[in-house]
Amino acid sequence: MLSFGGYEGGFAGADVRIDELRSKLRRWVSRKLLLPIVVLLLLLWIGSGIYVVGPGEVGVVLHFGREIAIAQPGLNFRLPWPIQRHEIVDVQRVRSAEIGYRSSVRGGSFTQRVSEEALMLTGDENIVEVQLFVQYIVQDPSKYLFRARDPESTLRAAAEVALRSIVGRNTIDYTMTEGREDVQAQVRVYLQRLLDDYQTGLLATAVQLLVVDAPDQVRNAFHDVVRAWEDRERLTQEAEGYREDVIPRARGEAHQIIQAAEAYREQRVLRAMGEAARFSAVLREYQLAPDVTRERLYLETMERVLPKAEKFILSGDSGVVPFLPLRSLGMAADEPERGSGR
Repeated sequence: MLSFGGYEGGFAGADVRIDELRSKLRRWVSRKLLLPIVVLLLLLWIGSGIYVVGPGEVGVVLHFGREIAIAQPGLNFRLPWPIQRHEIVDVQRVRSAEIGYRSSVRGGSFTQRVSEEALMLTGDENIVEVQLFVQYIVQDPSKYLFRARDPESTLRAAAEVALRSIVGRNTIDYTMTEGREDVQAQVRVYLQRLLDDYQTGLLATAVQLLVVDAPDQVRNAFHDVVRAWEDRERLTQEAEGYREDVIPRARGEAHQIIQAAEAYREQRVLRAMGEAARFSAVLREYQLAPDVTRERLYLETMERVLPKAEKFILSGDSGVVPFLPLRSLGMAADEPERGSGR
C-alpha cells in the first residue's frame, strides 16, 4: 500500500492559504470598491428620472400613482421609479374613427362596409345605410389616461350612439338630401356631450357623413325619388328666377308708361293754360280797340298763310281761264273710266 499522507498535508496547507487570500480580497473590495459602486448605482437610479417630452406632447407625472404635475415639451426631471413615474400623451395628433366601414391599404386602398354599424332606422321607420368619419384630438391628457378605461373604443361606441339617435329623429328623405349638413352638426354636438359625460378627455374636431343611402334592395327606387325631388327643386328655382325677372321688368315698364302719361298730361295742361292766357290777352286788347285788333289778327293770319300758297300775278285785261288747272281736272275725270275697262 502506498501512503499519500505527505500529499494530504500539502493540500491542507494550500486550502489555508486560499482562504486567507479570499478574506484579504473581500476586505480590500469592501473598502475600495463598494462605495464607488454604490455611488454609481445611485447616480444611475437618479438619472433614470430624466425624460424628454417631444413637440406636441405633454407628460403626466405620477407620485406613487397619483397625478401631481403636467410636463411641457422639453427636458424634464422627476423622482426615479418607484417613487414617481410619467406618461407621455400626444395632444396635437389628429386621430380618426370610422363608423359603418373600415378602410384598408393592404394591396391597394379600399373600403369594407360594416353592415351591423352602418344600417340604422330613421324617424319614419325606414332603413338607411350611413357611414360616418370622425376626427378627434386629446383635449385633457389626465382624463384620457385615468378616467376612461379605453377612450378610443368609448369614442367609437359614443359616435355610433349619437349617429343612431340623430338619424332616428329625422326622416330618410331629410337625412339623404337637404338635411345632411344639419344631421352632421347635430351628431357632432351629441357626440361631444357623450365624450364629456364619459370623461374621455377627447375633443371631436370634425364629423362627416360619407355615405347616406338606402339599402341595396331599394337603392334604385330611392335614387329615383331623390332625382325627382332634385328636378322639382330645379324647376321651382327656374320658375322663381323667371318670376323675379318678369315682375321687375313689368313694374319698370308700367312705371315708365305712367311717367310718360303724367308728362303728356303736364304738357297738355301747360299748353292749354298758355293758349287760354293768350286768348284772354287778345280778348282784352280786342275789347279796348276792336277795329285795330281785328285788323292785326287778319294781317297776322295772312302772314302765316300766304307764304305757303302758290301766287299768280294777272294783268288787268287777262282772264283767269288760262291759269285754271283744266288739264289736271280732265285727267282726273278720265281715270275712273280707265279703271272701269271702257
